[in-house]
Amino acid sequence: MSRSQTGKQVKSGLHPRNKHRFGYDFDALQKVLPELAGFVTDIRGRQSVDFSDPQAVRCLNQALLKFHYGIAFWELPEGYLCPPVPGRVDYVHHLADLLAETAGVQQPPKGRTLRGLDIGAGANGIYPLLASREYGWKMLGSDIDPLSVQAASLVAQSNPAVKTLIEYRLQPRAESIFNGLVAPGEQFDFTMCNPPFHGSAEEAQAGSRRKVTNLSRSKSSVTGKGSADAAAVPLNFGGQHNELWCKGGEAEFIGRMIRESRDIAGQCLWFTSLVSKQDTLRRLKQSLKKAGAAQVRVVEMAQGQKISRFIAWTFMTPDQQSAWTASWR
Repeated sequence: MSRSQTGKQVKSGLHPRNKHRFGYDFDALQKVLPELAGFVTDIRGRQSVDFSDPQAVRCLNQALLKFHYGIAFWELPEGYLCPPVPGRVDYVHHLADLLAETAGVQQPPKGRTLRGLDIGAGANGIYPLLASREYGWKMLGSDIDPLSVQAASLVAQSNPAVKTLIEYRLQPRAESIFNGLVAPGEQFDFTMCNPPFHGSAEEAQAGSRRKVTNLSRSKSSVTGKGSADAAAVPLNFGGQHNELWCKGGEAEFIGRMIRESRDIAGQCLWFTSLVSKQDTLRRLKQSLKKAGAAQVRVVEMAQGQKISRFIAWTFMTPDQQSAWTASWR
């Protein structure tokens, strides 16, 4: 571990298999992506980047993907969502644990015999990239935005390590999740989703303002400099309408996912989705009970002081689950 790693203390809450538990090794990251040097600053003897700067965050992500996951090419169209890698890969690791538990094995199942579906993969395609590189799973990413599908497909095809594992498909029905996307008889071991959390553009902008303010305060506490320039920071760090908000927010989006999942109950072992708001869970559990889910799980995750979670449900009985996972053991 080099001097530039952001401390040897384990980052609170990150999954034990998360490569980012000990922070960022900026010396190593700058070697694989020299452009990152232009964003790295030394703060009280520790190297970091300004996380309120969208370009710095994007460059850091590029370096992380290249150094830790062998993704040499990763480009986003201007204005599209740039996700933080450490938190995204935590979802993948916890999902792998759920699959291992279902199969009754100690180690997460790996290899292309497993296939996952990422709903709303976005132009960044981050979940298919991380899932295929960490576990060798085959992944299908879907999106209602043609440019997102085009951009994510270009990334997958430009990286030899994943080009045979990842494909993307346009969802032709903007108001649908699985309907019109999943073919009859097509099977998935799991689905995953980072749904649009907000219920309106105004709500999304308010959330972005809070994020900017919090980052500015954090920067001020570390550097000792004022945060009067917070208002000049862009209101979000990328993200199109369909990436940030939808009518009814995450509760309505995941609710629609639950209703449609009944139609393909026998084609997927576990359906999962991130849930941003704790208050949403009660409503979702009621919907799942009404839908006839055989099992519901809520898996909590944490990155520092931020608590996140995903909800998972299956319509299969234990015997059906055992038969489904037989090839993993």
